Amino acid sequence: MSGTYLGMPVFPPPAHPAFPKAAHEAVRNPTLRGNLRHATHTIRAKRATAVAEVSDWAALREAGKQIKDHTLRHLDRYLVQVEEAVTAAGGTVHWAADADEANRIVTELVQQTGESEVVKVKSMATQEIGLNEALEAEGIRAYETDLAELIVQLGKDRPSHILVPAIHRNRGEIRDIFTREMSEWGRPAPEGLTDTPAELAEAARLHLREKFLRAKVGISGANFMVAETGTLVVVESEGNGRMCLTLPETLISVVGIEKIVPTWQDLEVFLQTLPRSSTAERMNPYTSMWTGTTDSETADGPQTFHLVLLDNGRTDVLADEVGRQALRCIRCSACLNVCPVYERAGGHAYGSVYPGPIGAILSPQLRGTASEIDASLPYASSLCGACYDVCPVAIDIPEVLVHLRERVVQGGPVISGGNKVVLQPAKGHAAERAAMRAARWAFTRPGALRTGQRLASRTRRFHPRSLPGPGKAWSGTRDLPQLPKEPFRDWWQRTNGGKESTK
Repeated sequence: MSGTYLGMPVFPPPAHPAFPKAAHEAVRNPTLRGNLRHATHTIRAKRATAVAEVSDWAALREAGKQIKDHTLRHLDRYLVQVEEAVTAAGGTVHWAADADEANRIVTELVQQTGESEVVKVKSMATQEIGLNEALEAEGIRAYETDLAELIVQLGKDRPSHILVPAIHRNRGEIRDIFTREMSEWGRPAPEGLTDTPAELAEAARLHLREKFLRAKVGISGANFMVAETGTLVVVESEGNGRMCLTLPETLISVVGIEKIVPTWQDLEVFLQTLPRSSTAERMNPYTSMWTGTTDSETADGPQTFHLVLLDNGRTDVLADEVGRQALRCIRCSACLNVCPVYERAGGHAYGSVYPGPIGAILSPQLRGTASEIDASLPYASSLCGACYDVCPVAIDIPEVLVHLRERVVQGGPVISGGNKVVLQPAKGHAAERAAMRAARWAFTRPGALRTGQRLASRTRRFHPRSLPGPGKAWSGTRDLPQLPKEPFRDWWQRTNGGKESTK
């Protein structure tokens, strides 16, 4: 995607730089770093407290992992079951192989209603496919109703967090956005608006209320789909989702095919782990569930319901035995809130609607690693493992990162979105492979290794602080370790009577 949507840069913007360059610019913004540090530290502390209250958290985590893995192994069967159940309940199911097909389906469905505006529940899937931009191109305006998404939309900005898209904004910035932009989208902000949370929330409530009451079409995603009944589930904390799901006459839900859980009993596991992992709440304030349509104009719920099942590269991810675990993700964002890289660089540096650790493994698999930004994302991590520790479905993100780094270094054909893309090894990787071959040669020759260690120790005063040539890219973001005055072998021989260990 490229261009703008109502003055807002399309995400990712054209020619988005690789992560190291984008992150380098981000860390030089003290306001951004302060906003991120305050928000992520607050959320992670509350999450830790909420999780500690549950004595069987480890068992719930393992159960979530097992349910997701089972569903992915039998995804073909459960997708058919979902389609049959939704159809039996009065809904219509559409299959979208990629973003273009999904956007075309949704646009045509809205056009069939004769409406020119829609209200939206916060949805990562619709952001992924650029639905707002596709609708605008056909003269249909989409109104985001989640508070953080509203801030991003009014500010002509881009989301920077999975759960809190406006996490990079502080209260003063939000007040200025509301005061400046609300009148262009509907009801203006109240006179004398301050930056207190209560006043900002009230301004958003008044602004959105008229849209809720006027809209005939709602668009949502879903956190989960229950295969046995065709029930869709949205969890949220503000009530805007409840309004979008119950008031419009037509509801269109765009849902990734991996969001299925087989049974209601399986759903119960995630309704315990998701709130605690995301918002540090014991239970979600609003859990909306709907099955098909309503027969009465006076009853809550849509009279017409369409489910768009989105692939967009997910079956390609499923084919990767290591990378497929990314499809377990329930979008809780816990990994973002503990990641030291995300905390300093922010979400925009990732060039994807999925930032942070999960974005570093999901985006390159969904989009392929042919572009500069996607090839750099697997390296947007220190591999500290904090993301794996907090993941409620036990995605081993460091393992997948290393796996994807190997893919980038080796190059070769990769299937992405149904298209075969031939990759070239990234710049500098030839030198990296040469260094690895040299290390292998030295480690298999003890005499050469001993000589090299002694020479390196005796000349350590003359060693540079950074590597020259291709190695400059490596040492540009790392400190070179200081060599000891004496190699370990020599120290061992000196302190153990001249004897080398045979172990």
